[in-house]
Amino acid sequence: MIADRINAATRRVPSWTLYILSPLPALWWLWQGLTGGLGVEPIKALEHALGEFALQLLVVGLCITPLRRFAGVNLLRFRRAVGLIAFFYVLLHLLVWLVLDVQIPAQIWADIVKRPYITVGMAGFALLIPLALTSNNLSVRRLGGLRWRQLHRLTYAAVLLGALHFVMLAKGFQIEPLVYLIAVLGLLALRLPALDTMSRRRVRG
Repeated sequence: MIADRINAATRRVPSWTLYILSPLPALWWLWQGLTGGLGVEPIKALEHALGEFALQLLVVGLCITPLRRFAGVNLLRFRRAVGLIAFFYVLLHLLVWLVLDVQIPAQIWADIVKRPYITVGMAGFALLIPLALTSNNLSVRRLGGLRWRQLHRLTYAAVLLGALHFVMLAKGFQIEPLVYLIAVLGLLALRLPALDTMSRRRVRG
């Protein structure tokens, strides 16, 4: 089966390789910005690239459980790495906005309060902070498995807020942000008890 082949192949890949490879996209975009490859507004382009890549990683993280349940593809061992790398890119996205884009400390809070898409984005980032801080074995032992899993359900709200942030940020009608939002809503819907049970029955049938 294809799933068995994928599982056999991924078992040979240590999860730490994701951490080693994770800075490469950011370094590439930084190089592009320094050499004129990001267009006439390199800061905005860098900010957008980092934020969209972070959202893509968060969506990938949401896909891992459905892939195991419904397709038999087991990528659970990579979920923590994907989540932490996503947080890293959200943080980079935020730092570019703070340091290179806004630059004026007094303006930062005004933008957060007055611009809804920034408010939504900051709310999503705030939800990711406790998840990043507790994505380690020590936190699992201290919190206990049940409490740790309950805390990490904040991921669902954080990803949804990230997708909403992208939609609200877009100027005019754009397909791409809506595709992300629909994908996130669909992946979250698979976690609803009724839909989860129906999907499992169809797969088994």
